[in-house]
Amino acid sequence: MKTIKSFLTLLLAVVMLTGFSQNFKVNTSETTLKWHGKKVTGEHFGTIKLKEGSFTMENNKIAKGNFVIDMASIANTDVEDAAYKAKLEGHLKSDDFFGVEKFPVATLEITGSSAFVDNNASANGQLTIKGITHPVEFLVSKEGTTFSTTIVVDRSKYDVRYGSGSFFEGLGDKLIYDEFTLSVKLMTSK
Repeated sequence: MKTIKSFLTLLLAVVMLTGFSQNFKVNTSETTLKWHGKKVTGEHFGTIKLKEGSFTMENNKIAKGNFVIDMASIANTDVEDAAYKAKLEGHLKSDDFFGVEKFPVATLEITGSSAFVDNNASANGQLTIKGITHPVEFLVSKEGTTFSTTIVVDRSKYDVRYGSGSFFEGLGDKLIYDEFTLSVKLMTSK
């Protein structure tokens, strides 16, 4: 009995020193990614699908994570006219925007986060779009095994040039703002 008690005490000490680790796998069919872009004369929004994703929590922090976004799945949800909707989606997939034939996926690698306080944490990562990688920071909220965030992306950093005032002058009301948002709701399981 004394040996078992000593073993359990040692095991508990090892767990406390090394930290508790939990692996989360994203349920891609229940996860939602919504994009929202604005221009001088209006806005467009829609969805995009997560191909795969997982992350690890250690000591109440996100230690690491990897997510793959299916760029070919980009869809518009604000346009009702089928012909215009198809034209817009085709344009977003073209080399003018995300060049999905050459770059079929975008990735996000989470490199760490602050500890969750009141179910909120600040996360850091590396976002890759069109083969170009830049650091990103964003806030993450959790409720059980559901994690939510909104990431602000400056498309000009990823060579997404169409209608951008960072690359072209005199666009007038044809200007499309460089920043767009990705609102993410990850449904996960341990």
